[in-house]
Amino acid sequence: MESSKRLSVIVPVYNVEQYLERCVDSILNQTVKELEIILVDDGSTDNSGSMCDAYAAEHANIRVHHKSNGGLTTAWKAGLELATGRYVGFVDSDDWIDADMYERMLTLAEQEDADVTVCGLVFDFEDPKIPKRNEISNFKKEVYGRADLEALFPTLINDGYFFGRTLQPARVTKLFRRSLLQANVQFCDDKVAVGEDLQITFPVLLDTKKLCVVQNFYPYHYWINNKSITGQYDSSYIEKVKLLISRLQAISDAKGVYDFTAQIRNDFLGLAVLAVKNEIYRNYKAGRRNVVANVKRICEDVMVRDAMEKHTMDKLSASIKLYLWLMRTGHYNLCYWLVLGFFKVNYYLGREYKRQ
Repeated sequence: MESSKRLSVIVPVYNVEQYLERCVDSILNQTVKELEIILVDDGSTDNSGSMCDAYAAEHANIRVHHKSNGGLTTAWKAGLELATGRYVGFVDSDDWIDADMYERMLTLAEQEDADVTVCGLVFDFEDPKIPKRNEISNFKKEVYGRADLEALFPTLINDGYFFGRTLQPARVTKLFRRSLLQANVQFCDDKVAVGEDLQITFPVLLDTKKLCVVQNFYPYHYWINNKSITGQYDSSYIEKVKLLISRLQAISDAKGVYDFTAQIRNDFLGLAVLAVKNEIYRNYKAGRRNVVANVKRICEDVMVRDAMEKHTMDKLSASIKLYLWLMRTGHYNLCYWLVLGFFKVNYYLGREYKRQ
């Protein structure tokens, strides 16, 4: 049986001593008081772990779990094992939330007996010159029954646009029925390091009987510091994307409620384009020849070429169509110069960052 406690909030923690107080205090300040907070210290090497312990010593509704470092998925899974609330929410430890976030989400969830309840988020930038911006929900109604959700399946992962996801992947903008999370945690591979949230939000939604949306509500503050904007170069990015895509296909096959193969391929192609762009603007110091060689390696990958040939996106912008044509026809130097020029201009204008 599910607990009578209304809500468990899981916070994965790793080396965030400068942000942790802002995060935890925002959860403690929630207007909902019937909640437990689970801080999962994922092997932090700074003072984050001791800060978690100090919070637990002062607040009876805070529990701490210390574990060896294993990554984001292992951390929130460890928190889920400890959760006792009927509903579960997630807050990442460098972010924060408005005081009424869970009150409004819980009210709607309990009123409708929803499996999943969704809100929006706002991007907050460390650089004050970059304006805040909201992430707009692609769920346009307040309440979706099972038939309504099934009607979204043909566009759930891709709707024909570049990264046209009807399903927003983020854990942090959702309130989940705990039993539904527990039933689907089996699909979450700890090794997935790109798009981790999709491997839980996707299978959960395929089992969801009722989903609710708090419309025009952006209480979650997604913090983007300067390091987030510039990012770190990851030479294995495309392989990590492949792992995510293999998990999504496995989930689609296991659930058997709809064939998402074409949509998953489309999503992979979008991520492959990002892999090329990340290779160029995050590795440009390696020199043009090295970067172009890596771009060629990505574009000539068997899975990438298959996605370029077979994608079904019919609503692509002219610029994306051009870029895909350059990738497909081997114009790798042009790929390099277009991305590098675009990135430099837009970075200095404060427009580069877009959450993947």
